[in-house]
Amino acid sequence: MEALKQFKPEWSDWCPGCGNFGILSAEQQAIMELGLNLERVVIVSGIGCSGKLPHFMRVPISGVHTLHGRAIAFATGIKLANPSLEVIVNGGDGDLLGIGVGHFVSVGRRNIDITVVIHDNGVYGLTKGQASPTLLRGIKTKSLPKPNINDAINPLSLALSSGYTFVARGYAYDVKHLKELIKMAIKHKGLAVIDVLQPCPTYNDINTKEWYDKRVYKLEEQSDWDPVVRNENEVKDKLKKALEKSLEWGDRIPIGVFYKNETIPSFEERISQTAPSYYHYYPSSQPIDIEGKLNTLIDDILKEKKVEN
Repeated sequence: MEALKQFKPEWSDWCPGCGNFGILSAEQQAIMELGLNLERVVIVSGIGCSGKLPHFMRVPISGVHTLHGRAIAFATGIKLANPSLEVIVNGGDGDLLGIGVGHFVSVGRRNIDITVVIHDNGVYGLTKGQASPTLLRGIKTKSLPKPNINDAINPLSLALSSGYTFVARGYAYDVKHLKELIKMAIKHKGLAVIDVLQPCPTYNDINTKEWYDKRVYKLEEQSDWDPVVRNENEVKDKLKKALEKSLEWGDRIPIGVFYKNETIPSFEERISQTAPSYYHYYPSSQPIDIEGKLNTLIDDILKEKKVEN
């Protein structure tokens, strides 16, 4: 507990009972228990209540509070500029699946080695509770004048069909379980996403803690559930089962790991096939100029032998 205190903020201004507190605590504990080099951890966020999370992490962890819907794009640039960094994206369902949905889908093609945490509460909490992309059609939360008329995006189905190689769902009020999911996502070699069911006690009076507590169950407690792809021949079957399970919603809502596949090369590995020195001579390690003269040594980057810093 003493070690964990270094992560604790002096204050945070989320509403009392907000699920963001659970996500923050789980993420802090995951980073601590993994023993990560804090100087190489970067937390990236967009706009919304979730966007404040980097402000509540202590130095030497770096935080980047970016533009609305652009957190994944910023995180991609950070990771590619320095592949030795551990990059974690935190964004709301509106931020990542509304204005940012193009980035959310496109990054799946690359399998870049970052972790995306979706703070999924069904509403735009920062702007007073409008329906977000994950709120089901026909649902009327307290700030909506009439029931929502848009169909909902399913984050898990979208991630699976877009190419994410680690797909999971957590629950903000089960911090211990969520912590373990975040640890697995960070350790995963490739693109990971965790859709976190995050009650908003201020604006979403439907999907409350009491509502979720009656419904969530853990996939790992099902004896026949195995989401891990161990060879290429298992991909179609495991992906099909994950997609089917991602559609389960109602009286029972599964949380846990839906799909995990480390047989696909990461984007960084793909780059190194073209630029063999990439891992040893990555962009952020290079001085841009020396005494006003450009110093980007493309020839050295493309050399087949390793180039040390």
